[in-house]
Amino acid sequence: MKQSYPNPLIEQRADPWIYRHYDGMYYCTVTVPQYDRIELRRAATIAALAEAQSAVVWRRHDSGPMSALIWAPEIHYLRGKWYIYFAAAHTEKAHPLHGTFQHRMYVLESDDPTGVWYEKGQLDSGMDSFCLDATAFEVDDRLYYVWAQKDPGIRGNSNIYIAEMETPWNLKSAPMLLSKPEFDWECSVIPVNEGPAALIHDGRVFLTYSANATGAEYCVGLLTASLDAPLLDAASWAKFSEPVFCSNADNCKFGPGHNSFTVAEDGETPLIVYHVRDTEQIAGDPLQNPDRHTCVQAFSFNESGVPVFGIPAKRNK
Repeated sequence: MKQSYPNPLIEQRADPWIYRHYDGMYYCTVTVPQYDRIELRRAATIAALAEAQSAVVWRRHDSGPMSALIWAPEIHYLRGKWYIYFAAAHTEKAHPLHGTFQHRMYVLESDDPTGVWYEKGQLDSGMDSFCLDATAFEVDDRLYYVWAQKDPGIRGNSNIYIAEMETPWNLKSAPMLLSKPEFDWECSVIPVNEGPAALIHDGRVFLTYSANATGAEYCVGLLTASLDAPLLDAASWAKFSEPVFCSNADNCKFGPGHNSFTVAEDGETPLIVYHVRDTEQIAGDPLQNPDRHTCVQAFSFNESGVPVFGIPAKRNK
């Protein structure tokens, strides 16, 4: 499919989430390099998001649980209100035993995304460990929560879990493990499964997730289940053994991941939204390098109904 958006769309903005509301407006949240606030952009077109004014809807606390490393905010419209899920920590130090950061998940709520946002507090998964990258989706009036979390008994930084929600800020069921790092492409630098995003198409739900460390090895994996299956049963889900979206040296695009999905202005063309770097070699800690850029491109489905994302498109500006 023809790439019709500026690439990158927004420079130095990671973990992009773009949601198109039923009024046709696009809402975009991202991780900022300073890790200290939540920005929200709103525009009538995707291209216009690049120049849209960034409203700061929330800032980190001076101390306490929401005072450090504000990561991966996602905006959702659920059951008549707006919600932003985000990860925050009380310190930048690693956990003394687990070696991970020390994030937990939190929720903001608003009646109007351009107005005031209120803290709903921590979204407790029932497991007291590093967690991040929560998302939500609905099937048959049931609301599901999917996120990444550390299990000290499983090798690696995080796995993907699913649970049903009682409300958009509270879980109804216990976590169910969907995926853990197991293939070489998920584990070659750091065993990681994180950044899930749901895509519903033709009677199936697909869950993309990001794997490995945050350099050129970062890539996107895929899980799928039938919408008719019990989604809280691990047996309902199949995991692809190969990544579905990876670095491409020919296009100078490295470490694509932490994606979301939206639809083009025509209301039909599916789009993958992701961050990616333009250079393979990174000096120092990749997380301290700001050059993860937000990109958007169209994708298609094959004859079996499976999404085909292709390769990260070349820079065009």
